[in-house]
Amino acid sequence: MPKNDDKPPQQRLLVMRLNAIGDVAMTIPVLWDMVHNHPEYKVIMLSRPFARDFVEPLGGVEFFEADLKGRHKGLGGLFRLYRDLRATGNFDAVVDLHDVLRTKFLRLCFMLSGVRCVKIDKGRSEKRALVSLKNKQLQPLNTTFHRYAATFERLGISIGNQFESLFDSAPLPEHIVQLTGQKNETWIGIAPFAKHRGKIYPQSLMEKLVQWLANEGAYRIFLFGGGGHEKTLLDTWASRYPNVVSLARKLSMHDELQVMAHLNAIITMDSANMHLASLVGIPVVSIWGATHPYAGFYGWNQHPDNAVQIDLPCRPCSVYGNRPCARNDYACLNLISPDMVVERLETVLAANANDQ
Repeated sequence: MPKNDDKPPQQRLLVMRLNAIGDVAMTIPVLWDMVHNHPEYKVIMLSRPFARDFVEPLGGVEFFEADLKGRHKGLGGLFRLYRDLRATGNFDAVVDLHDVLRTKFLRLCFMLSGVRCVKIDKGRSEKRALVSLKNKQLQPLNTTFHRYAATFERLGISIGNQFESLFDSAPLPEHIVQLTGQKNETWIGIAPFAKHRGKIYPQSLMEKLVQWLANEGAYRIFLFGGGGHEKTLLDTWASRYPNVVSLARKLSMHDELQVMAHLNAIITMDSANMHLASLVGIPVVSIWGATHPYAGFYGWNQHPDNAVQIDLPCRPCSVYGNRPCARNDYACLNLISPDMVVERLETVLAANANDQ
């Protein structure tokens, strides 16, 4: 006779989202819900190495690294990836949140072995209509979070929206404090970069914004970015203006997330940093140019009013910001003044102060 406390074995669920950082970050609210509300499932998350830093803090999700530049490179590597996954045990279902050539191949392999597979509906035709320069259909589309949740629902798994933050309000570790200092003033983050030009606020305007906030005296500014040109520029701004610290290439992604969790607010583009900051529950003032929140890529639980943007007949002209500007002047970004961003930031800070 089985004991009363015996439980049926967990169903093993493979979830696939290989890139990019922002899109993988948007899986976190869904994975959190799986961990907290669906203990009958064991979730294995397949993604690139960068995702480990924000998947593992969830606890309860097993991370499987896709080495697409090494062991799992090319068609042969993909078949090797399939075999590596199968070597971990049988899967009851596969959830493809990416639906690109690599995941289509893996999905086919699993389907041929009798595993049930579901894939995301990206709404490609709706997005094309949204960014069309003729007969534009300017209306909000389903968010990527909704599309992820709907994919799980095809397996009969309901997904809620209870996720708030990856981290509790724990003190920063000493090795981070040595770089940031103790928090004795309002902490503001600025992440001025994105992958494509159509999403990047002009450098001269962003520097004016940094200068104004630095000279205000009430703020400590933390600059977030990558290596190469980004690091060089951010280090220059940090040396040029008071109360500014560049974090570019000085911390791991996990440590940067911990710093973000202690910010009062952050200014970002439509970028990965918008999503990473959203995962730690801080308000984001985001600057939008060629893209638009209506495409469904807005940050988790971010207030719609905190998207700084201007109305133009051509906006949005791109889902990802990678199309050349049809006007050749990027007016969508150049017409956003630093004052507009500062005004929204001050409104956010005032609202948060009133809530405390």
